Amino acid sequence: MNPDAHKLWQAPQWAFAILLALLGMLGPFSIDTYLPAFAGIAQSLDASPVQMQQTLSAYLFGFAFMSLFHGAISDSFGRRPVVLWGLAVFTLASVGCALSQSIGQLIFFRAIQGLSTGAGIVVSRAVIRDMYPPSEAQKVMSQVTIFFGVAPAIAPMIGGWVFIHSNWHTIFWFLAVIGVLLWISIYRYLPETLHDTQRQVFEVKNLLAGYWKLGSDPRFILLALASGVPFNGMFLYILSAPVFLGEHLHLLPQEFFWCFLVTIGGIMGGAMVSGRLAGKIEPKKQIRHGFVIMLLIGVVNLAANLFFTAHVSWALLPLGIFSFGWALMVPVVTLLVLDLHPERRGMASSLQMFVGSTANGIVAGVISPMVMHSTVGLAAASLLMMCLGLVSWIYIRHRWPETGRAVAPA
Repeated sequence: MNPDAHKLWQAPQWAFAILLALLGMLGPFSIDTYLPAFAGIAQSLDASPVQMQQTLSAYLFGFAFMSLFHGAISDSFGRRPVVLWGLAVFTLASVGCALSQSIGQLIFFRAIQGLSTGAGIVVSRAVIRDMYPPSEAQKVMSQVTIFFGVAPAIAPMIGGWVFIHSNWHTIFWFLAVIGVLLWISIYRYLPETLHDTQRQVFEVKNLLAGYWKLGSDPRFILLALASGVPFNGMFLYILSAPVFLGEHLHLLPQEFFWCFLVTIGGIMGGAMVSGRLAGKIEPKKQIRHGFVIMLLIGVVNLAANLFFTAHVSWALLPLGIFSFGWALMVPVVTLLVLDLHPERRGMASSLQMFVGSTANGIVAGVISPMVMHSTVGLAAASLLMMCLGLVSWIYIRHRWPETGRAVAPA
């Protein structure tokens, strides 16, 4: 961590966490805000369902691609410049989306949005570890996780409200305003947290050496899978919300908020428990607890959908419990990722986000369209994605049993 960290932020820790959380939630928030307007955009731009899906996939794959570089660049030039440039480009891309007159233009500007928004969440994770030792970092990471998980849940509600009371263009003007406000806040309040002695030389040879070091480390890749893939167990339901909630559970659009409230409640509960457990139990035990919760509720959810017709009286509860388990373990796994190669924390955050966002893109573009019309398919896909993360963690514990036994050094 930065040896001068105690001098960089004099305000309460919770204020710093809120600033980073708002920065980190921009990516997932801008993914889902326009989902309720899909039909309206398609009608306005004469776009097919496949083309509309491409506006989502273009964003997600742009997000995944540029996530490879945000953290690595911040290791050389500092955290602040990368975040500020990312927010500026995002704001301009949001204006481009709002002014789009064809589906091709909208796809292009959504891709630009995706390329830029990753800076916030990637760099914010590195900033946390720059500023705090492991136990404190876990508490802050847990607080940020609350907002990260809440964003994709509340975004459709806000987007739907804006769309009903205005039009789809206003949704993107709204995102542009958020970009401007965040840029001003970061410029005024976020200190540069990367110490001069910790900066990496910015040259192609050095970057490639760093990518090779992390990308060829099987433990790093498995930890990234363990943290990034299980998120899609609940993200799949958010992406499939119009079909899952409308067709399967027969909820009206104004009743969709029940799903998001359940998900938010689970995330907030899990993240708060994770923060309280920081420094009190071994990281590996906390991760195990989270995976056990997700596994059990995933199996119960699949069995319930196999033997019963999905009903709103019970079908939303598994999402809340699954979200709790995910939020309980992901801050700990993320810190293990960042501390595996402490001299490359920005790059580590980049590659971790690349793995997770690539999985998000595959789920949005391939898996969700395949399974959304079957509640059994949704439950099975959700369980399978969680199991991919679980198998990764089990192999890590078998191959490197020391992982997660004690907190990492500063």
